[in-house]
Amino acid sequence: MDNLFGELRLGHLRLAPLSARRRTRATASQAAAEYTGRWGWAVAVGNPARPATTPARCHCGTPRCAAPGLHPAPGGEPAARSGASVSVLFPTGRAFDVLDVPEQAGLQALVRLERMGTQVGPVLAAPTGRLQFLVAAGTARRLPDLLYRMGWDDAALDLTCHGEGSYVAAPPTVLGSLGPVRWLRRPTRDNAGCPPEARLLLGTLAYACHRGRERSAEPAWLAS
Repeated sequence: MDNLFGELRLGHLRLAPLSARRRTRATASQAAAEYTGRWGWAVAVGNPARPATTPARCHCGTPRCAAPGLHPAPGGEPAARSGASVSVLFPTGRAFDVLDVPEQAGLQALVRLERMGTQVGPVLAAPTGRLQFLVAAGTARRLPDLLYRMGWDDAALDLTCHGEGSYVAAPPTVLGSLGPVRWLRRPTRDNAGCPPEARLLLGTLAYACHRGRERSAEPAWLAS
């Protein structure tokens, strides 16, 4: 199975040029209109304050926060700052929840899932080095039981799920100097309104996360 995963790398996402960043507010508004009007998803306006460089440093205190430093502004209006761009957020736990895994493990799992013919829903690529798989709402609440049933409850996995009360940064939101959030697999008419059940993806994602942790623990001469 390891050979099927391959060695894929997403690479580092770079900050958009200044000319592009000047259009961010209009582009963000257009994206928000598409998310609500075309796909029926709820969106929130994020505060354009400079985000934290890592999810662990977000002021909300949520581990692996998927919208570091970009939580909804009071009253839905972002604070006014010269040159600050508006962020667009998905409130999770409504139309979908989000499984959040390390970039490399997520890429390996995605290759495996698509080779097996599994219908994967939309996938976000965050410049924090994470991939985020949109799955059926309610997954966060059921995640411990799902992992238990699959035999992964005792494993130390770098895998989390954002559900009710959380937010995920949506494209084309820019996370400070890290770069923009983008779609790795875009929403379609088939999957936007009916994201996949987590059980269809979770086993492969958990295995990829587990193997990634094992490899990082190996001596360099064995891991190479």
